[in-house]
Amino acid sequence: MTATLRLTEALISRPSVTPRDEGCQALIAERLQALGFACETLESGPADFRVTNLWARRGSGQHPTLVFAGHTDVVPTGPLDLWTSDPFVPAHRDGRLYGRGASDMKTSLAAMVVACEQFLAAQPDAPIDIAFLLTSDEEGPAVDGTVKVCEWLQARGERLDWCIVGEPTSVERTGDMIKNGRRGTMSGKLTVKGVQGHIAYPHLAKNPIHLLAPALAELAATTWDQGNAFFPPTSWQVSNIHGGTGASNVIPGAVVLDFNFRFCTESTPEGLQQRVAGLLARYGLQAGTDYDLAWTVGGLPFLTTPGTLVDAVRNAIRQETGIETELSTTGGTSDGRFIARVCPQVIELGPPNATIHKVDEHVALADIEPLTAIYRRTLENLAAPATGR
Repeated sequence: MTATLRLTEALISRPSVTPRDEGCQALIAERLQALGFACETLESGPADFRVTNLWARRGSGQHPTLVFAGHTDVVPTGPLDLWTSDPFVPAHRDGRLYGRGASDMKTSLAAMVVACEQFLAAQPDAPIDIAFLLTSDEEGPAVDGTVKVCEWLQARGERLDWCIVGEPTSVERTGDMIKNGRRGTMSGKLTVKGVQGHIAYPHLAKNPIHLLAPALAELAATTWDQGNAFFPPTSWQVSNIHGGTGASNVIPGAVVLDFNFRFCTESTPEGLQQRVAGLLARYGLQAGTDYDLAWTVGGLPFLTTPGTLVDAVRNAIRQETGIETELSTTGGTSDGRFIARVCPQVIELGPPNATIHKVDEHVALADIEPLTAIYRRTLENLAAPATGR
């Protein structure tokens, strides 16, 4: 059994359902301290939802810094009787490692640690600083985790140059896809006001569903932007719509629409909000009088164009696997959106993601060692004098 597989299994064995860490970070910190990392634990959040964060750094600050980032928390298991084996007891079947977090993202965390051990054993004085930023609040609200650590690092003037987030980004084989950016996310809760009344007397009421319907059709059909070379066009989707009392003879007094933008760098939250307000106004709906609209910006888009980090990772994947990796910005959000505020180059790289959040989550054993090798080779590529800053 390899060092990465042993550490992955040890992490899976800890039932770290968000926001609990269950000792995962302490286990990792012990390994890092043996390599000369200075480790700091930062706790945040209310007593009933306490989040554990780890910041570990090795180096004098005189060299460029690569940060390995990720999360030790996992999503709930769902019904245990649907699992073939205990989700927190690592199991091997058909060349796969099963357990909650196997793909998202305890294999990545283990591979990062072992890659550092291998790299530093060969090059203890390499001209590169290495850091780890880990949280137990990525699968949860994500308000007391990475975002808090980034604010803390910024306040004390920590310099970060490159960051690899261990999210499971691959499709068929480890290394076939990396994320060099992510779309932003913004949600809206639109409440259109009407006047409740008897359905047989519509002249004595005002149906808010009828008021919303024409605008809703145009919202769904609108092209918000064309995207660009790195991002698909911004999308707008309805997630929930609620209206009515449950009775068939009552015109409702209000209808509530929940929707979400996944937006690229061609659009801004402010611009999208203005366009929605303008569209509603064209259909006679005025803010405050006819509707209320509450916005929540969950994260801004970020993009790392090909350069030092992307080239180092691409070359590492090619050198270790022969794969020509694909750059992508698709999928949901990640903590990369917070790290990008304090680090100019951020990418995500991890094992295949086909089973994340599912019952019987697993990772192919054949995908584990290549990930360790890619992380190690990326360190070597970044530390090579030719890469510069």
